[in-house]
Amino acid sequence: MKVDVLLGLQWGDEGKGKVVDVLTPRYDVVARFQGGPNAGHTLEFEGHKYVLRSIPSGIFQEGRINVIGNGVVLDPILFMEEAEALEKSGVEMKKLLKISKKAHLILPTHRLLDAANEAAKGSGKIGTTGKGIGPTYTDKISRNGLRVGDTLSPDFAGRYAAAKSRHLAALASLGVTDPDVEALERKWMQAVEYIHQYDLADTEHLINGYLHDGKKVLCEGAQGTMLDVDFGSYPFVTSSNTVTAGACTGLGVAPNRIGEVYGIFKAYCTRVGSGPFPTELFDETGRQIRDIGHEYGAVTGRERRCGWIDLVALRYAVMINGVTQLIMMKSDVLDGFDTVKACTAYRVNGETVTDFPYDVDGLEIEPVYTEMPGWKTPMSGMTSESEMPGAFLDYVAFLEKELGAPITILSVGPDRAQTILRQ
Repeated sequence: MKVDVLLGLQWGDEGKGKVVDVLTPRYDVVARFQGGPNAGHTLEFEGHKYVLRSIPSGIFQEGRINVIGNGVVLDPILFMEEAEALEKSGVEMKKLLKISKKAHLILPTHRLLDAANEAAKGSGKIGTTGKGIGPTYTDKISRNGLRVGDTLSPDFAGRYAAAKSRHLAALASLGVTDPDVEALERKWMQAVEYIHQYDLADTEHLINGYLHDGKKVLCEGAQGTMLDVDFGSYPFVTSSNTVTAGACTGLGVAPNRIGEVYGIFKAYCTRVGSGPFPTELFDETGRQIRDIGHEYGAVTGRERRCGWIDLVALRYAVMINGVTQLIMMKSDVLDGFDTVKACTAYRVNGETVTDFPYDVDGLEIEPVYTEMPGWKTPMSGMTSESEMPGAFLDYVAFLEKELGAPITILSVGPDRAQTILRQ
């Protein structure tokens, strides 16, 4: 058996949570492979709305095993709050969820460091969520991190104290003296004890064992390709590999075990926080897209920047990830527009380019648009492709040709039921 991978192709917020929930009935196991509680995967069904931050989006499907892989960074407090809320709604968390012992822990001081580092950047702020993600991955790479499995060690208290001491020294160098961490620290230790109620495992063995036994595994990514630490719009990126390759390192899966790669994108573009955004709209059209699409961060509540779809960046993301199937979200948001635009090239210093540049932050980019007639038809109540207007299907066919991959799923609303599977 091979694992299938589902990930975002833009700057995050593409709607991965809903799609994982829709696809989960096809799979036995859903596994998160990177990111942390800076992710916000939103699911809506049966009149209820849920936002998952660290827990895989397959958790609502009865009997499916969910795995938090080694590539994830875990905040015990936020995890406990999220898990307890799901337990109250009837989800059998401790039965369905397994956590990698190799996943790194977000400490209370990591969150303080995140805020201090961001403040020190001044006008060059990245736009971090302030959840401590960057400092945790920094400790991981510098070989100073604490992992979930370390909490089971007899000398965990000493390891924690050493990490805290390093962080306090770093905070002092940033001008933060005598930070109040004791209350947060007590809650953090309680949350660590809560995590011990779960199956803490060497999940790389579990995942490969599931494949050996013929079980179907879906790997769930967080954020989006254009936020990848290597291939995104650096330095305005996240701290992990959000691309298909991240599933290999974040779960312990060999490259030759990758099967289908589902790439998710919106019918337009959004971005949260700082960083380049070539097709961003500052006019009434941008505000309309934001309001109709309810474009506010699921975790932060921050207003998302909105613009037309960027096919230069999307083609790049399809290439990097080896996408085999495309999934288009929020098609219905553009229902009322007379004209729909798609950026097919960039104009840089008078030259037209179709490849995504090395440093989009340092360039003056003018998007080159192709305009198409809008469909002017509400699609949120449609249940099959045959009901869809011709102008919309022309837009879909145009995107498939530009991106070189089939669009196999169309979303026309936030609810699980508002999903159309194409033949």
